[in-house]
Amino acid sequence: MRKIKLIKDAVPTMEGAGVKLNRAFGYYDIPLFDPFLLFDDFRNDDPKDFIAGFPWHPHRGIETITYMLEGSAEHGDSLGNKGVIGKGEVQWMTAGSGIVHMEMPKPDSEGKMYGFQLWANLPAEHKMTPPRYRNLTQEMMPIVELDGGTKVKLICGSLNGVSAPVQDIIIDPQYWDVSIPANTKVKLPAPKGNTAFFYAYDGNAEIDGQSVKNRQVVLFEDGNEIEVSAMGEGFKMLFMCAKPLNEPISWRGPIVMNTADEIRQAFKDLKDETFIK
Repeated sequence: MRKIKLIKDAVPTMEGAGVKLNRAFGYYDIPLFDPFLLFDDFRNDDPKDFIAGFPWHPHRGIETITYMLEGSAEHGDSLGNKGVIGKGEVQWMTAGSGIVHMEMPKPDSEGKMYGFQLWANLPAEHKMTPPRYRNLTQEMMPIVELDGGTKVKLICGSLNGVSAPVQDIIIDPQYWDVSIPANTKVKLPAPKGNTAFFYAYDGNAEIDGQSVKNRQVVLFEDGNEIEVSAMGEGFKMLFMCAKPLNEPISWRGPIVMNTADEIRQAFKDLKDETFIK
């Protein structure tokens, strides 16, 4: 069973054109969460704190995964894709060699907009892969029910012989939305050698005698599985797991490469208008 390596509170910050959010981990935490780079919780109940959104901006060398719980987000990119990420839906974008996109969050009828964004790294040999974009509706993501009533929504990866719709991802991650009923203990596989963590977004839990609450990220030591006990009225978390790349990281803003020279080239490409390959 994996032990806790760290428990960390998400930190309030501001991104885009003035979106208030909470950052679970990011630039200053490399390489703790390798191959994951950043995780943002942008749940908000006041439209003025998020309506300015994330106007057009570039990405290269990474994948961004946006998951909406409430409200929606309009999306557009340099590939010509346009759409809306609705409640319970996921946008999986592989920036690869370069993409320019925008995400504009919209409130629901009560003014709420709840969502999360994960950045996953690409290995050096795939940094300049052609960009692509996938939208996942609720119906596309299977739910696996475990003993005791725990429900696991599969965004990526597989569990108990059931596979998520997002496949052929280079780092082969697991990304699950897990809902554990009150006073229930659950064990989840987390293969040895993989980085494994979860982000708590509702309720309270206990792990190896330590309590975990909303807006905390829990990173685990190595092992084969994790064990979580839901307290109170139940517990909800986003669980992520993947094998680390163990590669050098050079990071500037929305672009993550392996060397400083590659970063300089990326911004030169932006300046020269040759960023989109």
